[in-house]
Amino acid sequence: MTDQTNPSVTTATPTARPRAASGGMLGLTKKDSTLMLIVFALVMLAPFILNPFPEGSAMAQFNAGYPDLMQRFVIFGIFAIGFNILFGLTGYLSFGHAAFLGVGSYAAIWSMKLVTLNVIPGIVMAIVIAGAFTLVVGFISLRRSGIYFSILTLAFAQMSYALAYSVLTPITGGETGLQIKNTDSPLFGGPTDGSIGRANLFGAEMGNSYELAVGSWLFTFNLGYYIAGVALLVAFYLSIRIFRSPFGIMLRAVKSNQQRMNYTGLTPKRYTLSAFVISGMYAGLAGGLMVAMDTQVGPERMFWTASGEVVIMTILGGAGTLMGPILGAGFIKYMENIVSKINKDILHEWFAFLPDGAEDVMVSIVYPFIGKGWHLTLGILFMLVVIFLPGGLVEGGQRIANKFRRNKTDG
Repeated sequence: MTDQTNPSVTTATPTARPRAASGGMLGLTKKDSTLMLIVFALVMLAPFILNPFPEGSAMAQFNAGYPDLMQRFVIFGIFAIGFNILFGLTGYLSFGHAAFLGVGSYAAIWSMKLVTLNVIPGIVMAIVIAGAFTLVVGFISLRRSGIYFSILTLAFAQMSYALAYSVLTPITGGETGLQIKNTDSPLFGGPTDGSIGRANLFGAEMGNSYELAVGSWLFTFNLGYYIAGVALLVAFYLSIRIFRSPFGIMLRAVKSNQQRMNYTGLTPKRYTLSAFVISGMYAGLAGGLMVAMDTQVGPERMFWTASGEVVIMTILGGAGTLMGPILGAGFIKYMENIVSKINKDILHEWFAFLPDGAEDVMVSIVYPFIGKGWHLTLGILFMLVVIFLPGGLVEGGQRIANKFRRNKTDG
């Protein structure tokens, strides 16, 4: 991050060159290569990592290694990575990124309905159309900065939601949304027997899975998840290159002192617009992958709460860091899909060892924070992170690692 307490740093950063990337792979430094390998391992081994408890055990409810949730982890990780390129580097806070996610989803579903059920053209179309829409929104919104920029993006998102919900019903399907139907006849590779087509990759359906049973453990390897996982790896690699590039340095200069940047004769808007479009294309990629995994699109993806969710993911994980958005997305989606399912019956099982009166008291205390009350727990955790860990979960991990290093040195 650029040192905001020393304005003179800003004048030097636009002409600075990133450090040589020798010693790493794919043009990355050794440190970034290590980070890339960690993400690669997490993605490839997710079915094992997310299923630590045997099937049928009391703790199995905390397993998250099933395809639908794993896909959400990586797709929203991509969404948050893209948002972080805008917010983390430039400081421009967009409350309208869900619009680009939704536009990408609609572009992908129409590609599958009209052209082919192969997910690759649909994903490409989602990126291109979302990028074009982002360019228009950014050209208008970036005439203002600060809270005015945020309100403009929010307005565009809500207008997009309203258009998708009611005005553009023939294109968006309105409240019920769009999905693949047996009446669809794509130009290439559509079913000829009147059945409903399935999203596929050169004939292999996204839902194809292989289950591996090891003792009491069950691990599921899903094709759709690994396609999304590869997309996450590519998106993460590109984000590293952007962060370390001269372009990334210019974005940090915008965040540090935009007025001083103007004095140097450079035009910040050119860089902020580029970051905005790149961020929107990441959102489009996430939207296209959502359709590839579940061929149904509704306007709720464009609602303002979806935009707020990616903001929370990024800040919770660590805005301006590389790993933060992925951690934040995984944390929130885990709470939304796992913690929200814990009910009173499960709590009674947990506290069954207590006397009846104490058991009921503990259930009454804990229940408001889980199940339907998981948002309350998330809100408290978010507040604690903002107050005590401004750098998010990444900062928390760094503090723990530094403490272990000091203890090792002292020992």
